[in-house]
Amino acid sequence: MGNKDRPELWRKIWLAAVFFFFFIFLVASFFGERGWVEIYRVQKKKELLQQEISELQKKKQALERDIEELQTNPGAVERKARSDLWLMDPDEIVLIKKKK
Repeated sequence: MGNKDRPELWRKIWLAAVFFFFFIFLVASFFGERGWVEIYRVQKKKELLQQEISELQKKKQALERDIEELQTNPGAVERKARSDLWLMDPDEIVLIKKKK
């Protein structure tokens, strides 16, 4: 190798190193701990959790309405006892319809 080939070799090594580090950076940005793939996965999980929170808040509001009604309306207590606990008066006859 002559002196003329030496700068060309260093130029190739330098370019190879730059491309190697660029490739490593690109792979890390896609698949790393805080890469795009991980960010996408976490955002999807966040959306699912927000939907679950919304559903639970609706259930909570419905239960709060039920509690309020049961505390203020004596007829509601009787309806709830009859429907959920199958409670009845001693002189009542209950007919049960089979589901088809």
